[in-house]
Amino acid sequence: MAVEPRVAPAPAGQTGPRIVDVRLEGVTKRFDDVVAVDDLSLEIEQGSFFALLGPSGCGKTTTLRMIGGFEEPTSGTIFLGDRDVVGLPPYRRDVNTVFQSYALFPHLSIFENVAFGLRRQGAERKGLRGRVLEMLHLVELEGMERRKPRQLSGGQQQRVALARALVCSPRVLLLDEPLGALDLKLRKQMQLFLKRIQHDIGITFIHVTHDQEEAMTMADRIAVMNKGRIDQLGSPDELYERPETPFVAGFLGVSNLLPGTVAGADVVRLDDGTQVHVAAEALQGRTGRVAVGIRPEKIRIDGGDANTLPGTVSESAYVGVATQYIVETGSGRLTVYVQNVRPGAEGAAPGDRLTLSWSPDATFVVDSTEGSA
Repeated sequence: MAVEPRVAPAPAGQTGPRIVDVRLEGVTKRFDDVVAVDDLSLEIEQGSFFALLGPSGCGKTTTLRMIGGFEEPTSGTIFLGDRDVVGLPPYRRDVNTVFQSYALFPHLSIFENVAFGLRRQGAERKGLRGRVLEMLHLVELEGMERRKPRQLSGGQQQRVALARALVCSPRVLLLDEPLGALDLKLRKQMQLFLKRIQHDIGITFIHVTHDQEEAMTMADRIAVMNKGRIDQLGSPDELYERPETPFVAGFLGVSNLLPGTVAGADVVRLDDGTQVHVAAEALQGRTGRVAVGIRPEKIRIDGGDANTLPGTVSESAYVGVATQYIVETGSGRLTVYVQNVRPGAEGAAPGDRLTLSWSPDATFVVDSTEGSA
């Protein structure tokens, strides 16, 4: 019989029981002498769009493959809902996967590609056609059911792969860098498309990517992975505005990190003697050597905020929405973005002296980067 789509969960913030769709407990994966995933524990709530983000070799794809059953953990447990799925093959787990390569059947029509999973489940012919057409409508491919994959564009083929994965209403949809083969413009369109689809149907999405902008555009929760572990987990704005480690600060966007020493409950003294005020909670109990962080777009070049630092412009580059400046200061080199809000406005030029300023609330603190690789 046809599988009914799941009902979307209650919106975030609404009262109700917290339901976890995926839970990893102490999961480790070794390939010979290489530890790809290192004692990873993680919970992913039902109905969330969750991203595993990190550079090549950080363990994100291996984690996804273990959830999907394509790899088995060396140790640890994986639950889908309340069910321990370690040892179960992919077809016995309530998940489906969308790959970067699409993995469509070239000899089958679009209709038959999407219907493939339902036929394997033994869905009745009467309900099957309606479910497939409903899914093609959802991914905006109605009227194309008789075509073959080679007759579609890359973006359309990716949507067929998505429809095929969703038609059986899995508990969890796994997305293994699904947009990597698309050009930049189409990739951005598909990011918004996937976000809308996930919101409409309410199925848990777990998305693997090395693209920080893609993760921040699509996901409501992101786990930033580094060397097989999670460096930080949170919402896109939490990770960007309040990174907890130098790695997260540098991987998620551009950060200026200035070395210094904690000099009070809300003060860090930079190495040139400049005192930087931070929000009281930013230090999180740190003492001794730290690094102060400021995002480039948070810095003003007119000296109007509480924290100030004099410097000299060494480079400038017009990049459309903003002008990027490289400013040499006594505490180090800073990158500054100034929005181009007025046509023809004159900016600073190399050699100009500036007083950079930024708010204490826009300042974050991470452990010292000294001695790191």
